[in-house]
Amino acid sequence: MTAEQPATPPGTAQRLLQLLDEATLEVIPLKGAQEQILRTSEKATVAVTCSPKFGLSRTLEHCTVAANAGRRVVPHLAARMVRDHASLRDFVRQVADLGVTDLYVIGGDAETPAGKYHEAAELLDDLAAMEHPFTRIGVGCYPEGHPHIDDDRLWEALLRKQSHATYLVSQMCFDATAFTSWLTQARARGVTLPVRVGVSGPVKLAKLTELSLRIGVGQSLRFLGKQHGLVGNVLMGRTYDPAPFLRAVLAGQPGRGDDVEGLHVFTFNQVAACQDWLDTQRGARA
Repeated sequence: MTAEQPATPPGTAQRLLQLLDEATLEVIPLKGAQEQILRTSEKATVAVTCSPKFGLSRTLEHCTVAANAGRRVVPHLAARMVRDHASLRDFVRQVADLGVTDLYVIGGDAETPAGKYHEAAELLDDLAAMEHPFTRIGVGCYPEGHPHIDDDRLWEALLRKQSHATYLVSQMCFDATAFTSWLTQARARGVTLPVRVGVSGPVKLAKLTELSLRIGVGQSLRFLGKQHGLVGNVLMGRTYDPAPFLRAVLAGQPGRGDDVEGLHVFTFNQVAACQDWLDTQRGARA
């Protein structure tokens, strides 16, 4: 039995099936993303990212596509892309008009903030002081650290953010032991929010390697390579399967086992492959 395959508690398969049914599929508003959104199932929850390159208007445009198609929508809102209180209020109004009740707030990747907000906690403070429709607010967490922020600052920020949030979304991870160890530490430090586990969809391993290094999860990727012969599988053109990682996470949860609320699937705009994988996993456990 490897570190990635602890003893599986009773009910894990059923719990995994529930998480798959309630997974959030992340879409990046690149060219062709509207078609990707429409490839999700009619009951899907679609998260739309934001970045300095495309601006909040592109996020709102694709949220509109998803909402008009009947999908449940979770907009990303990067604090560093919001100029001021008035801009925040305008964004809230526009997503409220779409019927959005779930928002995911991040600090953002912009080197220079567009205005007054430098980190997610500052924006969350202002959001809490205004009228808004959100019954759920997610914030990010980093089980394997952040490439540009030290651990002490990450813990401090997370404790501050959780007073305004209802759930966490983790950085993409491949190492179940690292994830569950972080979760145990989080509980010990007073972080009480449930987590939506950030997991890669079934992307070709060659592409996943490139993307993982770019977004700062190279350490986790090295674990994947050590455990699963990544180089050979890349050369053979194989695709990553998230299922073993997820089963290991569920088996290794601390406490009562209800720390994991759901999944946040990084589709990298390969929605059809993700949808096929989800359907296959459901079928195998039907």
